[in-house]
Amino acid sequence: MAKKTFEKALTRLEEIVRNLEEGELTLGDSLKVFEEGMVLSRFCSDELESAEKKVTVLEKESGKYRETAFEIEEETHGG
Repeated sequence: MAKKTFEKALTRLEEIVRNLEEGELTLGDSLKVFEEGMVLSRFCSDELESAEKKVTVLEKESGKYRETAFEIEEETHGG
């Protein structure tokens, strides 16, 4: 991966998951791509955490704007 970006890392991570789920890799290759996946997973997690810290909502209060942390409401999936 030339320059690691979140999108490239996530795409590669999805490829790794597909390869592992197919079960056609040798044990050694499985361990190798699993390790790569763990590194990519940590990278993606760090990128998301960094992005979350940057996301703010401007809220007008008494004629002044103040920064408020943006909170994401998690969706619950029924089923």
